[in-house]
Amino acid sequence: MLIIVEFVAGLVFGAGLVVSGMANPAKVLGFLDLAGRWDPSLLLVMGGAILVGLVAFGVARKRTTSLLGEPMRLPEATRIDVRLVTGALLFGAGWGVAGFCPGPALVASAAGSRKAIVFTLAMLAGMVAFEAIERLKERRLRAPGEHSHAT
Repeated sequence: MLIIVEFVAGLVFGAGLVVSGMANPAKVLGFLDLAGRWDPSLLLVMGGAILVGLVAFGVARKRTTSLLGEPMRLPEATRIDVRLVTGALLFGAGWGVAGFCPGPALVASAAGSRKAIVFTLAMLAGMVAFEAIERLKERRLRAPGEHSHAT
């Protein structure tokens, strides 16, 4: 049952991205072009998403299980640090250059957009690189003073 609900939720989300114009990089870039021919129409989409998110997180904080009986796993981090700001800047730069963020890129990739497919592959490569770097850092922290020697 859970997988069916997840699938339907994904379809509704993807359809919402298409209908709202978020899967259209030209529309997104028009929204981000504050100094040029700014298209403010995505403000309603973002405002609606923020409102839904605020209500949903407000309700979720009061619950220990989801509506489907799964345990609630809400974000616990509240600190704004260098990693968060750096990630936000990289996300914004990628969004501004390509006109895609992860969800719309997946939707547009499924629709066959070459630009979205390239973006999605680059995004996945970045995720793999991040995980590899994090693992290296973790190994270094766990074994201070130990060095691996290649033979």
